Amino acid sequence: MATTDLLTAAPPPTATAADTADLVERIAARLIARFGEAQAERIRLGVRQVVERWWPEDGDEAELADFCEESFLADPAELAATFALLERRLEQVDGHVHEVRREVTTPLDLDTGPLSPLDRRLGDLDLGAHLEEDLFQTKVAFLALLNFPLHTLADRLAQGAGWDRETWARSRMMDRFAVRVPAAVLLLSTRAFNAADRYIADYNIRLDRIVTREGERLFPEGLRLISHWGLRDDLASRYAEPDGLPRQRMTQKVMERIVRQEIPREVIDNPGVLWDPIGNRTWDAAQGVAGPPRPAEREPDTRYARLLEVFHAAQKFDPYSPTEPTFPARRFERDRQIPEPEVEALLVSVLDAPEVAALGRAIARRLGRPLEPFDLWYPGFKSRGRHSEAELDARVRARFPTIEAFAEALPETLVALGFTPERASWIARRIAVDPARGAGHALPAVRREDRAHLRTRVPRGGMDYKGYNVALHELGHNVEQVFSLHGVDHWWLASVPNNACTEAFAFVYQGRDLELLGLGETGAEARRGHALATLWNTYEIGGVSLVDMRVWSWLYAHPAATPAELREATLRLAREVWNRHFAPVFGMRDVELLAIYSHMISNGLYLPDYAIGHIIAFQIAEHLEGGDFGAECERIARQGRLTPDAWMRGAVGGPVSAEALLAAAREALAAE
Repeated sequence: MATTDLLTAAPPPTATAADTADLVERIAARLIARFGEAQAERIRLGVRQVVERWWPEDGDEAELADFCEESFLADPAELAATFALLERRLEQVDGHVHEVRREVTTPLDLDTGPLSPLDRRLGDLDLGAHLEEDLFQTKVAFLALLNFPLHTLADRLAQGAGWDRETWARSRMMDRFAVRVPAAVLLLSTRAFNAADRYIADYNIRLDRIVTREGERLFPEGLRLISHWGLRDDLASRYAEPDGLPRQRMTQKVMERIVRQEIPREVIDNPGVLWDPIGNRTWDAAQGVAGPPRPAEREPDTRYARLLEVFHAAQKFDPYSPTEPTFPARRFERDRQIPEPEVEALLVSVLDAPEVAALGRAIARRLGRPLEPFDLWYPGFKSRGRHSEAELDARVRARFPTIEAFAEALPETLVALGFTPERASWIARRIAVDPARGAGHALPAVRREDRAHLRTRVPRGGMDYKGYNVALHELGHNVEQVFSLHGVDHWWLASVPNNACTEAFAFVYQGRDLELLGLGETGAEARRGHALATLWNTYEIGGVSLVDMRVWSWLYAHPAATPAELREATLRLAREVWNRHFAPVFGMRDVELLAIYSHMISNGLYLPDYAIGHIIAFQIAEHLEGGDFGAECERIARQGRLTPDAWMRGAVGGPVSAEALLAAAREALAAE
């Protein structure tokens, strides 16, 4: 290919390696002649990084060569000053763009009343979608690419142990410029993920309108729960009830109808319809079940259509990401910073552990019956399993009648967790508390002048236990976010290595919910219960994670799939994972319940972070046991965005591993 063809080809670049190498060498020779042979290695690397991302509209070869010669920084002092300037400026740019995005999505994310058509349209507005391309068009990105090296995960794993903090910060800065994606592709992704988020946020099930085959209502009036989180948590709460088993079996049937897309369209968030999930029949709620059931059209394959939209949007990124050319590669190599095979091996080390089989037998003995699929969410090793939902709700409402009361009590909560009063107040001033429309989440600040946001769902009448439990989970995220932004030495190192690391903080805080309510246990029994509960939770979410991973692998192998084909593939993969890792423990095959998690639809391949997070959280909790909880949380979070391996070695002195959890579970099982 001629040079002119190379520079006029439509992006993404399609030049051969030889063509690119020739162009790089011609431009590099010009720079080496000016700056000297001592700079040759840096020059060749920088020019290659620029050429690989230079598009026709950026200029012809002469303009490319002129830019490189004018922009190369040979002086180390000038290089350091440029790095510092980029860090200061982009903190402000990114921070303000983030805050605008938070503002326009407020009606979508928070319980501010009915959504208007304008709210939905503004929710698709993402100024950040154009920011990356603006950095390339202004040549800011090219200046960075010319002067600072890009690093892959393999580079960091091989070399990172010898890097100082500034080298790490420079490496993380260059993640920003590694991929050049057109604004139209970014906007398409925003719209696809927003549509999936809205679908999930609005997917509420009126359990108070569920009836048995005989027409009996099993659930109290007003019980409206989001899928899957609310359904799962309600199911888990029923173990403390003498007559909870029929309700649990009914909730499982609801979940199965959802994943199979057999649920009648009209029952979704509709108080005007009664529904028998067993027979899959509906009636007008005003008339009751005395009359004949009404014809009910099933929900079309909307669940899987939304996932396909997310997949196709993610696919659009692939040509612009040469080092991680698929969404799974980007999730594992770039976002998670752990290779996918290592993640799978970590999950399987738990799923196939003999301790899990022994734990399953112990749960069955406690229940006095064989395990059923919904026992995936058995909470009986936690103190929570000994308290009814009504008791927990009453205790939470008495303490936090409003979300404002929870916000005002943040300093007190943080002191109870183990922070000094001074540090607790400092953290609380940097966290805002909002009423979530969905299940809840934690939104970090990006610039240090802003605050992190804690979102949790608050029903009318006050905060209930579910909302409190979620709020403490999100508080763990927020505390990490505050320390890893305000406590790092370089803004480019803000945050943690991946989502699993922040989930670890969230799980540690969430796991102390009953203690903070005055219901927790201490001592050896509590530690044993914590180990067994964590192992069972990791087992459950590890299986769900494998389904998520298998589905994305299937999508790339079948990019032209229809929603119906994706539905059938997802159910098949859920059965396969169940039969391999769960049937030996539960004694039944072909269960599809692992496909229920809403994350699979709205936040592809996030689920493995929960499993890894449980493992990391247990390691961190063991480390924090008996120490200065607040000071150690701060120290660990302030390490910033290293690799997970380096971060964990700094946090607890060893790599990410399930062995600490399995060893503690073995000890606990011996006492059962």
